[in-house]
Parts: sequence; C-alpha cells; structure tokens
Amino acid sequence: MSGNPARSVAPPPTTGVPISGTVTYVLKMTNGDVKITLDRAKAPCTVNSFSSLADQGYFDDTKCHRLADSGIFILQCGDPTGTGNGGPGYEFANETDGTESYTEGVVAMANGGPGSNGSQFFLVWADSTSLDKNRGFTIFGTMDRASRDVVASMAEEGQDGRNPDGTGRPNNPCEITAVSRV
Repeated sequence: MSGNPARSVAPPPTTGVPISGTVTYVLKMTNGDVKITLDRAKAPCTVNSFSSLADQGYFDDTKCHRLADSGIFILQCGDPTGTGNGGPGYEFANETDGTESYTEGVVAMANGGPGSNGSQFFLVWADSTSLDKNRGFTIFGTMDRASRDVVASMAEEGQDGRNPDGTGRPNNPCEITAVSRV
C-alpha cells in the first residue's frame, strides 16, 4: 500500500542493493522460531525492502492477520495494524517470471495486484497450487522444515472464516514478537 506507513519507517536504500547471495532472518513467533532464508539473486528489490523493514523493527510485535487453510495454505503477516490494510507507505514492482510454484516452505509477497508490493508477506505451510500465478506473488525466500512445522502448528488451530473467500483471522494469536538477522 502506498500512502501513510502503518508504522514510522525509512524507505529502503535504492543504491548498492545486493543482487547475489542469501540473508537469513528468524521470526520469533507464538509457537516458536521461524527461520527464513531470503534469495537476493531471485528477488533483490523484495529482499532489500524486507531486510530494511526487519532491521528497523517494523515487523516486531505484529500479528499475522490472515490464514487460508483450504485450497491455499498460507499465513499472511507483515501489517503492523493487523487488519490487512497497512503497509510501509511505499510500493514496488513484482519480481516474477511466470514459473513461480507456491509449494510448502515458500515465503512470498502478498499484494493487491501487480506492482503493489509493500510489507505484507505470506508463509506457505503446505503446497498451494491454487494460488493465482497472474497476481504476481514474488517468491523471495524459503522456510526450513522445522519452521514450516511451527507455522503449520499455528494454522492447525484454524481461522474464523470472516472473509468471503473462506479465509480469516487465525484462531492462534500468530504473533511475530521480534525479527532478527542471523
């Protein structure tokens, strides 16, 4: 989302953005640590933005606001307001090539359509072959098996079904208490 940031944050750097290698973060969550490894070569802009936000504490003390547990299997996080409407106050383009596959363990950007990436991301806890590739969900990282199991354990508690698409607010608090670079 462009406009006002959900939390005061400086925009990410636009020069000197690394385009190779990986960077790893740990999300301290309600049911345990979720380790995500981000691929700078695959999605340098996305990793740059996520890293900038994480390093500024943007994701600390936030709740994941959306759980899909039928057809697609994602836990959506990254909005400090917890409503699904908040973002960092800037948007950036997708980094997709049409070969994306939203399999178990993938970390991808959530968006409102092409070019509307901000801070919201989702953790794929089971294969989600029904996700629309045309929406341009940039895959920018992966979770290891233990981390996927942590996310799945939160998802097992279900969701409230409040949204017309059959998704809802997780019954588990699904809180990210802190994010740190490893």
